[in-house]
Amino acid sequence: MKIEKFIFSPFQENTYVVWDEDTNETIIIDPSCLTENEDMELKTFINANNLNVKYLFNTHGHLDHIFGNAFVMNTFNPIHYTPEMDMPLFEMAQEQAAGFGLSMQSSPKPDKYFDESIPLFIGEKKIQFLFTPGHTPGEFCINIPTEKICFTGDVLFRESIGRTDLWKGNLTTLINSIKTKLFTLPDETIIYPGHGEQSTINYEKANNPFLN
Repeated sequence: MKIEKFIFSPFQENTYVVWDEDTNETIIIDPSCLTENEDMELKTFINANNLNVKYLFNTHGHLDHIFGNAFVMNTFNPIHYTPEMDMPLFEMAQEQAAGFGLSMQSSPKPDKYFDESIPLFIGEKKIQFLFTPGHTPGEFCINIPTEKICFTGDVLFRESIGRTDLWKGNLTTLINSIKTKLFTLPDETIIYPGHGEQSTINYEKANNPFLN
């Protein structure tokens, strides 16, 4: 697998392009491109590498993780997965953006909702969905077990965790999600969070002040 990270929008959110080198099948995770220049940066990279965008995944429904949904869907027409319990956030996103003085296109309705039992593949590599609520009521992390990589949205960061003071956040639920879903992954698993730098499960077990 190959991974390219783009840092987009005033929220400095990590947009990930993940692809299988054998087939060029590609996932876009949490597109935050908000301006025309950011849209073109993403499109140019995908076209230059002849990537076939098969899936669009939103780990959760906060506006900074879905700014680019309309652009990605209109440009690449992937299969779009979101967390069902976060749909009120998708529906409120334009209003919330206006509160920050920003304008965004309405996020298209998803094709499907995440479910831990769904078997999906990129090439021959299985994708595992982990239900990890707490930052939002419906958030999912995206784990690729054979590659030992996990995209943790705003659940787990390097030496930090997601906020729980936003709509239907819950600290106890978030900590439980991390300890029962993420901390059971192999220690060497690399985590790719929605903001900031990557880390590993082992490093967070030893060094995350919110979890020790």
